[in-house]
Amino acid sequence: MWLNLSVVLVVYMVGSLPFAIMISKIMGLTDPRQFGSGNPGATNVLRSGNRWAALLTLLGDAGKGWIAVELVTFGVQYSYLADWVSEVAPLVVAAGHIWSVFLKGQGGKGVATFIGVLLGIQVYLGLLVILTWGLVFAVTRISSLSSLCSGAVVSVVVWLVPFDMSSSPWAVIGLFALILYKHYPNLRRLMAGTEPRFKLK
Repeated sequence: MWLNLSVVLVVYMVGSLPFAIMISKIMGLTDPRQFGSGNPGATNVLRSGNRWAALLTLLGDAGKGWIAVELVTFGVQYSYLADWVSEVAPLVVAAGHIWSVFLKGQGGKGVATFIGVLLGIQVYLGLLVILTWGLVFAVTRISSLSSLCSGAVVSVVVWLVPFDMSSSPWAVIGLFALILYKHYPNLRRLMAGTEPRFKLK
């Protein structure tokens, strides 16, 4: 039991790593919380004008989600960890990103980590989110709408297609619920038609 709880705690700490802040500091960029939504994520790093920093942030945030799922899946597969750990780990690593202990409970919106987690659960789900996000963004230039649409699509598909996954569909639905909660202000602006479109200055 203690091993299981310790792993869950480690997963949360990994999810809490604020790559947007760390990479921006290393590269001498403005704090990404000064742009756009004010959240430390790849989109706001991109608004700083440095595409490489944004790409590294995206890879870091997605990577922590992927590695958490892969390590936990390995532990469950070889009976080091209980099965329930594979169900909660995706939610815990995303929660760590959204409510980072290193940022005093603040954090990003969890979309990149969501993608990384899905790539770990089932690679086709991760690719589906990436494709949907890219298509919606190409048409609308609205990051929040792209995130919500991609999360909604994968939440429906996971119930309709019998994927061989390392976690149950409930883990995916729970992840989308976290994304939806974090995007609530964006959702209200979308409904009011006041959500800004992305512009890189």
